[in-house]
Amino acid sequence: MTNVIFAAPLLSENAARSIGAILALDDVRLGVISMEPLEKLAPALQNQIAAHWRLDDVLNIEDLAGAVEQLSRRLGRVDRLFAAYEQLQVPIAEVRERFGIEGMRVETAHNFRDKARMKKLFGQYGLPCARHRRASTAQEAWSFAEENGYPLVVKPVAGAGAQQTFRCDDFQQLETALRISEPSREQPVLLEEYIVGDEHSMESITVGGETVWQSLTHYYPTPLEVVRNRWIQWCIVLPREVDQHRYDDIRSAAARALQVLGMDTGLTHMEWFRRRDGTVAISEVAARPPGAQIMSLISYANDIDFERLWARVMVMGKFDRPVQKWATGAAFLRGQGEGRVRAIHGLEEAQKGLGDVVVEARLPVIGQPAASTYEGDGFIIVRHEETSVVEEALKHLISSIRVELS
Repeated sequence: MTNVIFAAPLLSENAARSIGAILALDDVRLGVISMEPLEKLAPALQNQIAAHWRLDDVLNIEDLAGAVEQLSRRLGRVDRLFAAYEQLQVPIAEVRERFGIEGMRVETAHNFRDKARMKKLFGQYGLPCARHRRASTAQEAWSFAEENGYPLVVKPVAGAGAQQTFRCDDFQQLETALRISEPSREQPVLLEEYIVGDEHSMESITVGGETVWQSLTHYYPTPLEVVRNRWIQWCIVLPREVDQHRYDDIRSAAARALQVLGMDTGLTHMEWFRRRDGTVAISEVAARPPGAQIMSLISYANDIDFERLWARVMVMGKFDRPVQKWATGAAFLRGQGEGRVRAIHGLEEAQKGLGDVVVEARLPVIGQPAASTYEGDGFIIVRHEETSVVEEALKHLISSIRVELS
């Protein structure tokens, strides 16, 4: 029997999927640490969890260590301790080392969480990435702007999901960004050149230090543009042709980047760019599952439950390579205006000509509050054997449907 502890701040829908995937494995005894009561989960999951410990702050290392110690008294020696939440990666690694639990070490976790440190490593090993600088003072930020020019990007050193990320096109916008995210020694900011080109993700499975599987997506438009313009309805496409030679350069760079960062076993989510001259640049890498429905897109593209494959990697260090059969994509619906969802326009028009390409839809509900995340108020997932059909379906959806807020 393998004793596993999974930590999550909230017992959200995403956390519930991860918990369900772990419980689906054979010979696993699961403990859960969270800041919410176990009753937030569906009864079917609650009944299978061997132990639960609730904390006020799951990011507090001492509290987290205390919870692991308490759960170990119920479960026995803990064999695996992990989380899907980005901000938990370093605290989880600290606790692993304290109790001698197998998994990512603290040094490696910092390589993934500290994006300035990450890019410094990329530079040392000749990996393609944007020009950048860690700034602990406003003067350091101004110096980078003077050397690099505009536009540029300002973001947290340990950010996630484009939160508190600013594109600055001139002096005034940089001044505003530095006022909102005032740099200090305790909380420096990362400045980067703004790369003009197409943005993508690359998901990789690593087992024992070897990259054993890769997949990728295309963003339309870039996440930063989506964050800056709350009204934009946007798409992600997972092409069927992920093994084509045109991706050889980024596949090779991604595998090298994971070796440089010290990845041993797990799933990673990389953001990368294809510049207009055809060259690639790695933006950043997270040692966690991707968001924005990418886990679902991978599942539909390969006719598998990718959550379960990830759980098996994390718990058993084993991965069964799937065979991709489809192209998939997600259209994200975002309300225009403020307040709550008042109406959804264009659904009948959107349904015309789509046939059976839609495999999942979560439409906004009248009266629900406007979403606070870049994923928006609802989404529709499509798939087809041809990538071009998926792309056209997504364009049709986001141009036909309009969510009205009031």
